[in-house]
Amino acid sequence: MQNFPGVGVSPGRIIGTIRQMPKPISEPPAGEQLAEGTTAEEATAALKAASQSVHDELKARAAHAIGDGKAVLEATALMAKDTMLIKGAAKLVARGISSERAIWESGSSVSEMLHNLGGYMAERATDVLDVRARIVAELRGVPAPGIPTSATPFVLVAEDLAPADTATLDPNKVLALVTAGGGPQSHTAIIARSLGLPAVVAAVGVDELQDGTEVYVDGAAGTITAAPDDSLREAATAWAATASLLAEFSGTGITADGHLVPLLANVGGGKDAEAAAKLGAQGVGLFRTEFCFLERDSEPSVEEQAAAYKSVFDAFPGKKVVLRTLDAGADKPLPFLTDSTEPNPALGVRGYRTDFTTPGVLDRQLEAIALAEKQSEADVWVMAPMISTAEEAARFASMCSDAGIKTPGVMVEVPSAALTAEAILREVGFASLGTNDLTQYAMAADRQLGPLANLNTPWQPAVLRLVGLTVEGSRAEGNAKPVGVCGEAAADPALAVVLTGLGVTTLSMTARSLAAVAAVLKTVTLAEAKELAKLALSAPSATEARNWVREKLPVLAELGL
Repeated sequence: MQNFPGVGVSPGRIIGTIRQMPKPISEPPAGEQLAEGTTAEEATAALKAASQSVHDELKARAAHAIGDGKAVLEATALMAKDTMLIKGAAKLVARGISSERAIWESGSSVSEMLHNLGGYMAERATDVLDVRARIVAELRGVPAPGIPTSATPFVLVAEDLAPADTATLDPNKVLALVTAGGGPQSHTAIIARSLGLPAVVAAVGVDELQDGTEVYVDGAAGTITAAPDDSLREAATAWAATASLLAEFSGTGITADGHLVPLLANVGGGKDAEAAAKLGAQGVGLFRTEFCFLERDSEPSVEEQAAAYKSVFDAFPGKKVVLRTLDAGADKPLPFLTDSTEPNPALGVRGYRTDFTTPGVLDRQLEAIALAEKQSEADVWVMAPMISTAEEAARFASMCSDAGIKTPGVMVEVPSAALTAEAILREVGFASLGTNDLTQYAMAADRQLGPLANLNTPWQPAVLRLVGLTVEGSRAEGNAKPVGVCGEAAADPALAVVLTGLGVTTLSMTARSLAAVAAVLKTVTLAEAKELAKLALSAPSATEARNWVREKLPVLAELGL
């Protein structure tokens, strides 16, 4: 047997034969010139037409996707028409370079620039290389890179997956996902969790395995084994038997001694919300509102926004729906709101901060939210992303009050917000921890980079301490205010126990993770969860924190989690 250790990002034990992602589009030769008889104007027109075609194809795929997949496809479609990318290529064409080579070189330059910016903009570097290859394929008249086709289910293996590929995976054909690169918060990881597919990332060397190789994938342990023995076959069989126990959520998140921990869903629109409701979600802990702003050159009207928000509210009558106001900027640029020339957008004008430079958009969004709430029966809570100070929290609360919104809150994604939670929570009614960003900012580790995967995990004791400080701040006034978690950390059953022990009041996750989290929570008392939280905080590293806690939760091994 040959083992490939990686980072487990979505649980499950699967045995299957692998299919490797097709090799990428070959690089056009350096210095390749325009074909004889082709003018620069004709080549530029062909380039723009190919760009538009790629954009339209990705948009069409987005129209049939939901949730994270839809958002990823829409963001990648935007990149296909990126002004900097196309203008850079057009300049090279004007100098006699072929359109294929021109877009290749322009894509390299833009990707390098984004990568060097770090943070969220670095995440877009992969998108640029993906659309570059798609445009070259379109110019050549050959198929674009994509998921291999197969008559039988398979384990998909790749160096890494482009966002547009992960967004369109067919879970009926793909048994598990394995990549040699990527990190625990990469597109691959997020989409795998949303689809309920076992997945391992940062498993160096797996992309060298031959098609047809039989492998055992353990998405919880983060291991891949080629030529599995009988013991691993038995483990996969046992997983298949217990997986049915995790297929349904009873509808109540609760510990063994009756402590309630409402389990909510992260959604991106009405279809997402309906699917989450069917899976038993007790409400919505994160409603991402970007979906109705993307792919637009102008701001949607108050009425358009209200209709979109109401579609989510209507899926949860009488239940809590926590809506995040527009989180534009960085990886989600909007032409009418953000500045694409910022030198470091990850630390720039994004989220709540866009109201500093483009006032009015947030006011109108709050107006639309209030209008939708009046027309629905949901219990609507509203939070602003990228809040850093108590002053910002107070201003946002005032804006909500002016709009007629009763329950304002904040996202805790910036370490300063966790450190000053007591002051911030004097101004608002609740907080929600966005552990993806909080981890990235606390550890100064780009969440897309495979080499930083061990840094970029919410099991880091430093991140857990920031969670604990936020909870402590919420209790300082003697009148505790709710503190939820809506980052990917909540979808890890073992970490969900630790978060509960730290005093987090609600957990929100991809709806497919609800049943697994509920199954583990009900095996521990609140006192035991608190002890496990202390254990994790005392660990010298994220690896030991995770291992120590998992050793105390035998149910994880029993359920293959």
